[in-house]
Amino acid sequence: MVDAHHHVWDLAVRDQDWITVPPMGAIRRSFDVADLAAVAEGVTRTVLVQTVTVAEETPEFLALAEAHDLVGAVVGWTDLTSPAVGEALDALMDGPGGRWLRGIRHQVQSEPDPEWLCRRDVRRGLAELDRRALVYDLVIRPHHLSAARRTAAALPNVRFVLDHCAKPPIEGGGTFGEWAEGVRSLASQENVTCKVSGLVTEADWASWTVADLRPWFEVVLDAFGPERLMFGSDWPVCLLAASYAEVLDAARELAGELTPAERERLFAGTAVEVYGLA
Repeated sequence: MVDAHHHVWDLAVRDQDWITVPPMGAIRRSFDVADLAAVAEGVTRTVLVQTVTVAEETPEFLALAEAHDLVGAVVGWTDLTSPAVGEALDALMDGPGGRWLRGIRHQVQSEPDPEWLCRRDVRRGLAELDRRALVYDLVIRPHHLSAARRTAAALPNVRFVLDHCAKPPIEGGGTFGEWAEGVRSLASQENVTCKVSGLVTEADWASWTVADLRPWFEVVLDAFGPERLMFGSDWPVCLLAASYAEVLDAARELAGELTPAERERLFAGTAVEVYGLA
């Protein structure tokens, strides 16, 4: 089993300003790989994903991957808009633990410009990922889906991974139909895969059920097919709404009608292929 999306952070190294507001109190502490290993029963490889737009974080994550067999890949951060993005990527890949760098992510969800992904400098940076066989994780909200589709179409050789199903408005903060249409449009691009992750924290933290998640899961299943889906826990962010075991149990229940081969793709095969896991 592969967990294709989790985080760690050490508040003694740097603060995480996004967890300083009161609703985030349950996760306002440090989390390390050992903490994950203690709860991720049955998981043999993970993908460690960036949390902040700080250049120093990626080398730290590469060092963790070098030190822990559980971490099989790192999705880090670098400034895609920099004219020197190619050199920055080469420095990461040639540096300590660089063999574990498999992708880059940027907090597009926080960009006020819904067309950020269509900017010329951003697409130039994405092309540098293609030259190094690195993937790009899309952490976006529904109103970014159109730009994501057009960018994926413009860069067909870049492999994109949609994080958290584009953060659907499960709790009622948006329109199901608009989100579903955007997801289906993005999924029409064969160079895009999708993580079944982060759904519990888009639902009501205190009262969500698997039935609440199912309509949204069915959309991504139909749009991408099981061969382009991968499970991610989004631990420890998921702890705001559910334990690791509860997130995994929910994913297994959602996938209950899949064939054994389709479940293998969801819980291992797709992530192994996309992130080059051993």
